[in-house]
Amino acid sequence: MISATELALYCLAALAIMLTPGPNMLYCVSRALCQGRMAGWVSVLGVQAGNVVHITAATLGLTAIFSALPWVFDLIRFAGAAYLLWLAWQAVKPGGRGLFEAQDLPHDGFAKLFRMGLVTNLLNPKQLVFFTSIFSQFLHPERGSVLQQGLQLAATHISLSIVVNGLIVAGAAGIALFFQRSAVWLRVQRYVMASVLTGLAVRLVLTERK
Repeated sequence: MISATELALYCLAALAIMLTPGPNMLYCVSRALCQGRMAGWVSVLGVQAGNVVHITAATLGLTAIFSALPWVFDLIRFAGAAYLLWLAWQAVKPGGRGLFEAQDLPHDGFAKLFRMGLVTNLLNPKQLVFFTSIFSQFLHPERGSVLQQGLQLAATHISLSIVVNGLIVAGAAGIALFFQRSAVWLRVQRYVMASVLTGLAVRLVLTERK
């Protein structure tokens, strides 16, 4: 089993990745702003389904594949870095939008919202790197069943993610209204988001296989 200390460290690492802007947060916030909180929460559930897939793959030994085929990991991290840089440019380019600016998205049904949340998370470079380089460090075969440890981390991660993303979705409208009332803060928010995304892209490029 995983110790309380390690579980606390894992929560801190997971929180750090959850609270930085990325594809998952952008998608959930966009849906909440253009289609309402319920659509945002359904999107959050889709994202959690993606987390289940990521955690299952990591627990079953995806890192072993990366060890045997290092070019696969390199492909993922460089493609992910390019995508995060593209998102950063979308925020700061003329006419670009920030995280809490409403976007003109079609109103989709709950099933499609769930599927899009799932796909967004599966293709999220932040998640891919987190679960292949950080998650695996908390699994210790010498302490017993890796599957049981993975389930413990999975329950912790998904519960934490639901709370964090749920709070962001619930407050998206109010935060968006605050930014709309201040052009200065709106620009600051866009540049902060772009800076964080750029930093994550650099981090991805510098990440080494564990």
